[in-house]
Amino acid sequence: MDDLTLVRDHTVYRCVMGSRAFGLATEASDTDLRGVYLAPTPLFWRFEKPPTHVEGPRDEEFSWELERFCELALRANPNILECLHSPLVEEVTPVGEELLSLRGAFLSRRAHTSFSRYAASQRGKLLADVRVHGAPRWKHAMHLLRLLLSCRDLLRTGRLTIDAGPHRDRLLAVRRGELTWEEVDAWMARLQEECEAALATTPLPEAPDLARVADFLLRTRRASAAVHL
Repeated sequence: MDDLTLVRDHTVYRCVMGSRAFGLATEASDTDLRGVYLAPTPLFWRFEKPPTHVEGPRDEEFSWELERFCELALRANPNILECLHSPLVEEVTPVGEELLSLRGAFLSRRAHTSFSRYAASQRGKLLADVRVHGAPRWKHAMHLLRLLLSCRDLLRTGRLTIDAGPHRDRLLAVRRGELTWEEVDAWMARLQEECEAALATTPLPEAPDLARVADFLLRTRRASAAVHL
């Protein structure tokens, strides 16, 4: 079974991500598709295992095998967690529905570390652009601010919301370069401080619910084996 067939025939969840999911799309925005496929269990009994991720078959489409997706979500990978909370769902099977029902099981205080590390990496790239070109890539600056807003609110409420909401207009102004880098950088620094403060009182648990996720994965693998034998 080739990689693209896995995506075409065994996808359990697919959503739109990027600017369209964040409420920050413009006429030029691409449609970024992200998905999860369930490789048939018998494929794991071979020496050559099924791929952990696949690009395509459509442009701007990327999918993960269910186990890899769960593994990354348990680590609080920002991109993965946000996939589970996209308001734009294109396809969902019963397995996908159960995956979505586990959204809360993946959330924990680990998100503070993972989001903060990702933000620090992205801010470093923006600072490099400022040093070399005199200005950052404004679209990337906008998305980093949105990520920090999501992280702060997740830590405050225990719920992950990816839509830009009331910050949409100001974030789009950042994208258009209507704020100075000093203003944008100060906003980032303030959000990072607010994330640190929110961590002290967050309702999120210390760790994700590994047992619940592991049970889901085991049952799903067993059901797949019964179907494909």
